[in-house]
Amino acid sequence: MTRQRTQPPDAVFLEMLRAARELLAVRSPLDAELIVSEMLGTWWGKRLVHDDVEEVVGEALVEHAAKARTPAALALLTGIAYLGTPRQAAKAEQAALTLMEAGVARPGWAGRVGVVVPDQCFVSRDVYGDQDSVVCTYTYAGEEHHALVVVVDHNERGMVVDAWVSSQVDKLLGYCRKEAEDNPLMCFEPIPGSRARVLLEKALAITDEIEDPPVKDTFGSYHAFVRARMRALPPGGRRTPPTAYSHDRRATMAAQFLASDEAEGLSDRSAASRCVDRIIDYGCDYDFGRPLRVSPVKCETFLLHHLPRKVMLSPGEQDAMPHVLAAWVRWASKRTRLHEEGVRQTLDKVWDITGKFAEAYRDPTTFGLDRELVERLLPDGDLEALARRAFAFPFLTAGNADIDLTRLDPADDHDRRKLLKFEHPDHDHEHIETHLRLAKRLWNGDPPQLWTIAEYLLDKGHDRHDILHRFMVILDEVGDDPRALRAALRGLRDEV
Repeated sequence: MTRQRTQPPDAVFLEMLRAARELLAVRSPLDAELIVSEMLGTWWGKRLVHDDVEEVVGEALVEHAAKARTPAALALLTGIAYLGTPRQAAKAEQAALTLMEAGVARPGWAGRVGVVVPDQCFVSRDVYGDQDSVVCTYTYAGEEHHALVVVVDHNERGMVVDAWVSSQVDKLLGYCRKEAEDNPLMCFEPIPGSRARVLLEKALAITDEIEDPPVKDTFGSYHAFVRARMRALPPGGRRTPPTAYSHDRRATMAAQFLASDEAEGLSDRSAASRCVDRIIDYGCDYDFGRPLRVSPVKCETFLLHHLPRKVMLSPGEQDAMPHVLAAWVRWASKRTRLHEEGVRQTLDKVWDITGKFAEAYRDPTTFGLDRELVERLLPDGDLEALARRAFAFPFLTAGNADIDLTRLDPADDHDRRKLLKFEHPDHDHEHIETHLRLAKRLWNGDPPQLWTIAEYLLDKGHDRHDILHRFMVILDEVGDDPRALRAALRGLRDEV
C-alpha cells in the first residue's frame, strides 16, 4: 500500500508565488538571492513525521512555480536553482529552462545569480576559543563586493548559531581589525578559503543534524545563502580531527595537576582527584578533545548546566568542585599561555557562580532518595538518566519469597530480565524480551526523544503502563531503523 504524502495546501504555495513578485523589483543579484534564501528559510528546521520537509515543501514549491509560468515564478526558480538543495536545484533549473523557452521574461539580475567569486576569508576569534566569526568576502565578477559572516559557537558543540551579510566590506573588516588591536582577548587573521570551507561545512552539518538547534531567530533566513556561498569556496581543506585522549593519558594529566603548585592548597585530595577527572572528561568528551581550554563561558556551562544535569557527585565533591576548577584554570592556562586578563576573567566567573552552583546542583539524596538505590541506577554517574531509568525499572527494592530485588543489578541484562519478570509475572517470553529492548533504550537514552515523549505523555495524564506498551508497539513496527523510530515517536506525540 502506498502511503499518501502530506503536503501543505495550495494556498501556501500561491502566497509564496505572490511574495516572489518582490524579486521583479530588485536589480541586484545579491538582493535577489537573499530574498529567495529567506523564502526557503520559512520551513528550515521544521520536521515532518514521515517525510523530508525539503522534498515535500521545497520541491513542491518548484512544481507550483513551474506551472505558474509567470515572470515571478521564473525569478523564484532562478534563485532556487542556485540556493536550493541539489534535488531542488536540478528541478528548478529544468523548470526555468522550460519557462524561458516558452518566452517568459527573465529578471535583469538572473544572469548573475550564483556567478560569485570568493575574494578573501578571515576569522575573528576570542583567545578562549569560545566562538569563531568566519568572514568570507565575494564579488560578482569584481562588482558588488559583499561579506558573509558566520558565527560558530564551540560551547554549543561547534555548530553555526548565526549568520548575516554586509555590503560594507571595508567598514566591517576595519572594525574587526580595530577590535583585535584594542582588545587583547580578541584576534583577527586571514585564513585560506579552503580552510574556511572545511570549518563551515563541519559546523553547518552539526546545526542541521540537531532537532532544535539553539540558533538566532533570523538564522533560517540565511541558511540557504550560507550553504550556497560555502560551496563557492575552494575545496581541498583538511579537517583537523579532535585530539584523542586515552584513559591513561587522562590519568597522567590528572596526576600532573594534582602534583602541581596550583593544586597544593586543595584540602580534600580524594575529592579533588575525582573532581579533576570530571573536568578532564568534560574537556575531552564535550569540548572536542580540549581539556586544557578554559574560559568564563565554558566554566559556567560546566558548573551550572553539565554537572547538575549529567553527573552524580558526592557531598564532598560538590563542596570541592569550584575550588578544584579554579586551581585547574590556573594550571591549564599556564600550558595554553592564556592572556593574564583572560585568566582573571575566568577565575572571576568561577567565584561569581560558586553560590549558583550550590543552588543549581540538586543531589537526588536530598529529596529522600536512598544513595545506594541511586548508585544502582547511575553506575556511570549520568545524573540526567535517573528519571528515565527509574521509569524503566521502578521495582528495585523488596521482592518476594523467590527473589530479592535489592540484589539485582539493573545495568545487567540477566538481572534486567528478572526485574521485568517480577513486574510482569503473567506475560510470556516474547513480551518480556520486547520490554527488555525498550528498557535498554530507556537506560541508554537511545534515542533521546524516547524519554522526551514519555515525559510529555506523563504530563498529559497517561499512565506508565500505557506509555510503555505504546512504545513497544512502535518498536515492533519499526525494528532497528533509527529514523523511522524518531518519526514514529513524533507521530505519537502529535496524536495526543
